[in-house]
Amino acid sequence: MADPERDCSLCPRLVAFRAAQRAAEPDWFNAPVPSFGDPEAQLLIVGLAPGLRGANRTGRPFTGDFAGDLLYQTLIDFGFADGAYAARTDDGLRLVGAAITNAVRCVPPENKPKPAEIKACRPFLGRTLRAYPRLRVMLALGRIAHDSTIAALGAVPARHAFAHGRRHDFDAIGVYDSYHCSRYNTNTGRLTAEMFRDVFAAIRAELGGPFASA
Repeated sequence: MADPERDCSLCPRLVAFRAAQRAAEPDWFNAPVPSFGDPEAQLLIVGLAPGLRGANRTGRPFTGDFAGDLLYQTLIDFGFADGAYAARTDDGLRLVGAAITNAVRCVPPENKPKPAEIKACRPFLGRTLRAYPRLRVMLALGRIAHDSTIAALGAVPARHAFAHGRRHDFDAIGVYDSYHCSRYNTNTGRLTAEMFRDVFAAIRAELGGPFASA
């Protein structure tokens, strides 16, 4: 299966953290967060991991934290989403020709997964990208997502260095890099809304727009 089971036990540290969150916040999602989007997606966005009070709470990638505000508005602006983002799963937002997943599906303490946890979750990323038959472009948000994406495609990350705005070619799939759209990166100026939009403009130009149906 492309998504882990609700009680996935591959990473003991993440299992323990998840159990603690279930006890503290029983109304939250508190489980591996499944991918979200259009089954006919041509674009797959790969983030790092669920945020504690974002996707771990709501159960939808990038939903409920600052990163989602920027990401979903940008998706709407470039025709990859339809509706309005309201930071909750019942907002009616629909992705169009796009899907979102994470390199690590469970929330890690301090938002910092360990290398072994990233590696343990990588098979799910590989299955996810193969689950989209029309996939043409992937967007990696941050270096960890980039490295896991490159490895999931069967290549060596060291031979494809991460750089904001860079495109890497893998036969039928192009991989774009962007700094993660986190509050920290935007507050420090590492990533501006304009820089983020420039990456999406390049992706939209490559795919054509609006989303080209079969």
